[in-house]
Amino acid sequence: MKKNLRKFTGFVIMLLFMGSTLLAAGKVVFTYAENQSEDYPTTQGAYKFAEIVKEKTNGRIEINVQAAAVLGDEKSVVEKMQFGAIHFSRVSLSPLSEFVPKLNVLQLPYLYRDAEHEWKVLEGSIGDDFMNSFAGSKLVALSWYDSGSRNFYNSKKEVKTLEDLKGMKIRVQESALMMGMIEALGANPTPMPYGEVYSSLQTGVVDAAENNWPSYESTGHYEVAKYFVLDEHTRVPELQLISESVWTSLSKEDQAIIKAAALESALYERKLWAEREKLSEDKVRKAGCIITPLSPEEKAKFQAAVKPLYEKFAKEYMDIINAIINTK
Repeated sequence: MKKNLRKFTGFVIMLLFMGSTLLAAGKVVFTYAENQSEDYPTTQGAYKFAEIVKEKTNGRIEINVQAAAVLGDEKSVVEKMQFGAIHFSRVSLSPLSEFVPKLNVLQLPYLYRDAEHEWKVLEGSIGDDFMNSFAGSKLVALSWYDSGSRNFYNSKKEVKTLEDLKGMKIRVQESALMMGMIEALGANPTPMPYGEVYSSLQTGVVDAAENNWPSYESTGHYEVAKYFVLDEHTRVPELQLISESVWTSLSKEDQAIIKAAALESALYERKLWAEREKLSEDKVRKAGCIITPLSPEEKAKFQAAVKPLYEKFAKEYMDIINAIINTK
């Protein structure tokens, strides 16, 4: 029975590759999964990646981008990539860290001073080390994508100090690290699906949530939670990936083309992200939202409150954490 099941599984995987790597002599069509909408910066970055690859291979390699999560959520996409059913994707580190635990380091709250610090880390030797940490995952990392910084917003009051967050019910991702952050800040974590956040803010099921500028604006959360504090608690980069089974099927020349296209599309996506952040910020400011920056003194209190999480969630990586903190 088990032998027959293995044969059937192998046959299914073979069928999944029909029209892609098995047609190496002619045109090859690969699938790229993206969970955001067509106009989102990461999706546009994926389209740019596909465009560059097609151009550099004279149409021999075509990448079909499927947006709006039609191929599944990020976790299920990663699982499908592991056996080659999906060939490329752009994935947030939050679900990806379940497959490569070391990536939790890059999600630690208040790890970076600012965006410039983040990109010095990611584009340097530390970032390269993380990119090369996928052995055994059946995935290959290609390039970093930007997703800005995440900030708190709420429906109750302006947040100027750590004390102002005390006791708030804050929607958070279903992540032990993120829930631990909320507790360390003195608030109450309330994990729930992203699609339920608007109504939960509107009805008082939660007082607050957290996300980046484009998400705050595009979901309409600013309509029901007008107080936005620029605490920048996390900067969670995202990764463009290829299934290892696809990567190893490519020639060295095609691998070089794919890698170069991924890096070029990453710079394009980062530019689009900065533009989108500005548009979203302008929109919510015009809508009358209260935007509050934290003073350096107060931000230091937020950082001190979450410091124990570094030991709890990334104790074995404290040398890397210190190297990140000390990157100038």
